[in-house]
Amino acid sequence: MEYIYAAMILHSAEKDINEENVKSIIEAAGIEADEARIKALIAALEDVDIDEAMETTAMAAAAPAAAPAAAEAAVEEEEEEEASEEEAMAGLGALFG
Repeated sequence: MEYIYAAMILHSAEKDINEENVKSIIEAAGIEADEARIKALIAALEDVDIDEAMETTAMAAAAPAAAPAAAEAAVEEEEEEEASEEEAMAGLGALFG
């Protein structure tokens, strides 16, 4: 969730939501930044209108944490895809190594 919060802070401050800025906020909070999670977050937010997402979330009083949970799920899904790709590449390396 801290990665989502970092993006929301940047958005509120009208700063670019990019890898460098997210990493800076995460590290300022005393957390070791995970480059893969940051990249996944940036990719997940690429086509998201954050103002619209926050408004939609605010209107959905029954599920106020829906937008952050959805973004976190997208980050986790991206991490799983990356891990799967890395495993496939490791398997290919064994063929030639």
